[in-house]
Amino acid sequence: MYKKTYGIIETLAPLHVGATAGEESGNLNLIFRDQFTQTGIIPGSSIRGRLRSEMRLMENGEEAAKYWYGNEATSEQSDTNNESIVKFEYASILWLPVFCPGQPIVWVTSRRLLQRYKRIAGDVVQVQIDGQTKFLKDIDIPDPYTGSKNLRAKQLPGGTKTLFFNLGFVTVNKTVDLSSWFPDKKEQPAIIVDDSDIGMIHDMALYRQSRVRLKLDQKVVDGGGFFNTEALPEGTILVFPIAIRDDKSGKNWQPFNGSQSADIYLGGLESIGLGHCELTLN
Repeated sequence: MYKKTYGIIETLAPLHVGATAGEESGNLNLIFRDQFTQTGIIPGSSIRGRLRSEMRLMENGEEAAKYWYGNEATSEQSDTNNESIVKFEYASILWLPVFCPGQPIVWVTSRRLLQRYKRIAGDVVQVQIDGQTKFLKDIDIPDPYTGSKNLRAKQLPGGTKTLFFNLGFVTVNKTVDLSSWFPDKKEQPAIIVDDSDIGMIHDMALYRQSRVRLKLDQKVVDGGGFFNTEALPEGTILVFPIAIRDDKSGKNWQPFNGSQSADIYLGGLESIGLGHCELTLN
């Protein structure tokens, strides 16, 4: 009934999807998060809305946008079926870049995040294991605290290594080739941590900025005009599934005018340089 595919998002600038006000307004979660790992996500509605806007710029774009993404809901159309042909789930983090003295970047993920990637892309992605070609669904997810072979960490007695972050350290029990778990198959300095630890490391890696609203006639803060912003850092890799309903019209969904990837902006605060991403469809 549905043809399944998936998309990869790589942030080229910090990405903010969530609230505009922070702790001063009683909001402790500035960005949308996964309820189990407490890591940042991009809602499917945000991806759909951006792709709808991009399609409107093409020839006959308004009609094509309504065809693929459904009619916009209005009070006059409350009884109309607005089901879209293309359906998007939320995008979850696959690899999160974290500053690490001496590296200077280490990509971090957890088993739960890799399990979602395996479920989404396991039937499509092929990897080389011991000279054999296998699908991603047929290989095991490495144990927690497994690092990549090119990870620079301090060697400890007993074969373990220690990786230092700003707010603590992580013990690396073993190192293996993790290139199969990167979308481009190029291994980066990386580590897989336990699901219970990824939320804390995620908060340490977030891009944070304090912003003010100034008075119109002088450079002083307007009353209540001081607020905080947090965003996923540049270099974050996210994955999301796409379902395309069987359509007998023979049309092909081409959101980027025939191209498989495009630079787009997602989330808010685009005017100050946030949200620049590269989205690739597979």
